[in-house]
Amino acid sequence: MGWFKRLKEGVNTDTINKKEAPDGLWFHCKRCNETSTQKELIENFYKCPSCNLHVRITPEKYFEVIFDGKWLELYSDLQSKDFLDFTDLKSYKERLASAKAKKPNKEAISVAVGKVKKKDLVIAAMDFGYIGGSMGSVVGEKISRAIEYSLEHRFPLMIISKSGGARMMESAFSLMQMAKTSAMLSKLSKAGIPYFSFMTDPTTGGVTASFAMLGDINFSEPEALIGFAGPRVIKEFIRKDLPEGFQTAEFLLDHGFLDFVVDRKDLKERINDLLLLFKVDEGGEEEAALSVGTVVTP
Repeated sequence: MGWFKRLKEGVNTDTINKKEAPDGLWFHCKRCNETSTQKELIENFYKCPSCNLHVRITPEKYFEVIFDGKWLELYSDLQSKDFLDFTDLKSYKERLASAKAKKPNKEAISVAVGKVKKKDLVIAAMDFGYIGGSMGSVVGEKISRAIEYSLEHRFPLMIISKSGGARMMESAFSLMQMAKTSAMLSKLSKAGIPYFSFMTDPTTGGVTASFAMLGDINFSEPEALIGFAGPRVIKEFIRKDLPEGFQTAEFLLDHGFLDFVVDRKDLKERINDLLLLFKVDEGGEEEAALSVGTVVTP
């Protein structure tokens, strides 16, 4: 008798016809090791129902959490190219093809405009699932265009950072985006239009060293890793143990680098508070031009 059968007290358990649970039905938390249904995870704002771990989510899911039902996606036609013929373990062209196969017509950042409790807001949200959310020339360009859109319509801007830093496959072109986005944000400041920087896990490297820390309000999700170099690199360099909780959102809050930390279930309400506090003078068009984007209804 095979190992996959069990005979006990006349009961024959045969695993040949065993039915497997459908993929995507369950969520297994990597931190607390508890299992819940995907439905429970979604109802809990993509957080573990047992330990409150904030699961990494895509820009589209953030748009669902924040906007009032629908939004207009902007600049989705912009795509990265391998203009340096860069190759490490494999070519940049291959990496881009692999990333696009998983997320067709997407980049490491998505830009959308919508309403939060009937108030206009432009959001540029990064996607860690696309080459580690790395900042290349297209990321910098989409952020710059999002800023231009905010300037034109006088809508507040929010950037949701989730990135491993600069995209090394684009070399200096990637590093140039730090200066480019910072300069564009100075225009937003001079125009009196608020910029909210929301940092999620992880926010590191050149993203932290540029636009992520330049908000009128800098805030974060709980327990997010935020820093320039990673804690392991820093520890090996200085050859000293790091403080407990080093580079977590709570550590940065205690040391004055963040204004507040917000649970994802309270995110929309806190953004609404910010929009009320930083009210922009009227002057932008009420409806966005549909020719520049695609209306999305979840």
